[in-house]
Amino acid sequence: MATRRVHVVDGARTPFLKAKKGLGPFSGSDLAVACGRPLVTRQPFDATAFDEVIVGAAMPSADEANIGRVVSLRLGCGEKVPAWTVMRNCASGMQALDAAYLNILAGRSSLVLAGGTDAMSHAPLLFGPAMVNWLAEWYAAKSLGGKAALAARFRLAYLAPVIAILRGLTDPVVKISMGSTAEIVAKRFGITRQMMDEFAVESHRRAAFGQDNGHFAEIEPIYEPDGAVHDKDDGIRRDSSVEKLARLKPVFDRTYGNVTPGNSSQITDGAAMLILAAEEVVEEYGLESLGRIVDANWGALDPAEMGLGPVHAITPMLQRNRLGWDDIDAVEVNEAFAAQVLGCLAAWESDEYCRTHFGLERAFGRLDRGKLNVDGGAIAVGHPIGASGARVVLHALKVLQRTGGRRAVASLCIGGGQGGAMLLERP
Repeated sequence: MATRRVHVVDGARTPFLKAKKGLGPFSGSDLAVACGRPLVTRQPFDATAFDEVIVGAAMPSADEANIGRVVSLRLGCGEKVPAWTVMRNCASGMQALDAAYLNILAGRSSLVLAGGTDAMSHAPLLFGPAMVNWLAEWYAAKSLGGKAALAARFRLAYLAPVIAILRGLTDPVVKISMGSTAEIVAKRFGITRQMMDEFAVESHRRAAFGQDNGHFAEIEPIYEPDGAVHDKDDGIRRDSSVEKLARLKPVFDRTYGNVTPGNSSQITDGAAMLILAAEEVVEEYGLESLGRIVDANWGALDPAEMGLGPVHAITPMLQRNRLGWDDIDAVEVNEAFAAQVLGCLAAWESDEYCRTHFGLERAFGRLDRGKLNVDGGAIAVGHPIGASGARVVLHALKVLQRTGGRRAVASLCIGGGQGGAMLLERP
């Protein structure tokens, strides 16, 4: 079965909507259904033809348990199509695609709907331990006297909320935030504030150009109940400049740091869904192939240098396929932070880093910036954690289709010190 070919035949995503004040208008399943419905409807087969549905989500809401199944049923795949949810932090959407890819390779499935979603604006506010313990005693108290005694012990401080999204973006092992890991990478490779801000401005410039020139055709409009329409990513700042970004204060290291909201990815709501199929299914239905998944790889490293994950995922993958940067036509590396992507570029060009971590005699090589995130990245369009892995794969394939390129790589860094990557090839 190892020679079975796995094709991506189609894909779609929602606009990525920047989290603003309060809850965004859509839940995680709303987002996945909004891009999944037109995607499935335009196929020559029924939604019930899927062998399984796999959805990546890092923070589904409490009423969307096993959100993959919720999405599957809402899309009309029927009660007989199994559906499941995966979570690998920032790469949850790519993990869903990899699971579909492996199941098709193994012959367990032939046609799979897979992708990712997250409504980050819906991340909950939680009670802290003191309030949880007080409530447990309150509900256990049987008498009025007992409840009165508990009421006297209550303190307003118990109501201080725990912000789930901040907890989720802090590594529980090394006890530092994701932004702090970007500061560590920046210091390691001498990445300056100027370099970070210039990278961020270029991301917005490329995204705006792509938006103006139809480079995001994979976006499906999404409609609010009152008829309001969202048809494009709304976090792109067309007036971004190094001068404006220079006014922003560092967030994670306020004294010596350089990572700011302006050179970091945005907190965003969004979803991306793709259809993967074995070659015989492509032939059976006369489907067109956007491209095929040739390989996938997962790497791991020190959580404190989480942002270098793409180096540890991509390098071994290209080595085992006997490829170098000159063989790759398009590269999508999720822009969690400008410092993180710049750190990856520096690591690939470092003899010492490549010798220490990969046993190479010299640096892996220089990645041409003209191939990297040609339509901008998460700094401009946003990073809904569960969806980004699916987005970078889909957009890499769209870039190949538009430019006539042959091979692409899509990759992300992953909280906890990991990296994921996929090697894609256009037919």
